[in-house]
Amino acid sequence: MGYVNDKKSYNPFVFFDVKIGQEDVGRIVIELFRNVVPKTVENFRTLCTGEKGIGLQGKQLHYKGSIFHKVMPEFMIQGGDIINCDGTGGECIYGLNFEDENFILKHENGGEVSMVNRGLPNSNSSQFFITTVPCPHLDGNNVVFGKVRFGLGVVREIGITPANEGKPLVDCIIEKSGEIVPEEGWGINECDGTEDVFPPYPEDWILTNHQDNNDPYSTVAKIKDSGNNFFKDENYILANKKYKKALRYLDWYEYFFFLSLVMCTCIFLYCCLLPEIYTKYLVLFSNLLI
Repeated sequence: MGYVNDKKSYNPFVFFDVKIGQEDVGRIVIELFRNVVPKTVENFRTLCTGEKGIGLQGKQLHYKGSIFHKVMPEFMIQGGDIINCDGTGGECIYGLNFEDENFILKHENGGEVSMVNRGLPNSNSSQFFITTVPCPHLDGNNVVFGKVRFGLGVVREIGITPANEGKPLVDCIIEKSGEIVPEEGWGINECDGTEDVFPPYPEDWILTNHQDNNDPYSTVAKIKDSGNNFFKDENYILANKKYKKALRYLDWYEYFFFLSLVMCTCIFLYCCLLPEIYTKYLVLFSNLLI
């Protein structure tokens, strides 16, 4: 999954490069389900690229430079008000509003990208939200048209930004948006001239020959050393970003080491001990993870 397939029949992919305050936090890559909701997808894709230029209200029809104006932890983040940047405005490529295309896709896992409306049917414009958890109560009310494929960690980081009644206290800005063209890389890995060439969140890590498949602590060390270099240069914003990233990777590795240890224990119990003991152990482990 390192590159976008170039077949025209495939769904398009778009991206947001996001900045929280002064910190670049990473890229969100979204698959758009053109095969299910083509009109809704074309609206969102075009607003990502900005190819339509100026709209009816005299503003650029482009998500670039707009903000996520509403955040709710363990629920969703909301953006796309390209007119007022506060949730009171919006405009689509078809005019001020367009209709609900269908409700085939559901808010079932988290990471779904869905249209914001004014609480009335057929009132979609440019505003959208991205869920962080399953939201079945929204099915039939909001049109789902996309899915976050990379950068759900970025979405969650936006979601926990300190806020006052849902409004972030620091700007969460879409610094850049666009479409990922065929044969172009996803653009999720760091590229700042240091040995840290890994994505901001380890769950997005695509293993390549250039990464430390068998030496996880070497990966963490490279991220930490990158932070040290920025600290020496008195670039404290980037240094802090790298140190937080190193801790994320360390926690991620330790979690999967724990899972591997439990898996080996389960296999041992299954092979060497009574099935009844294995079953009780598996139930106990499942309860610990809930």
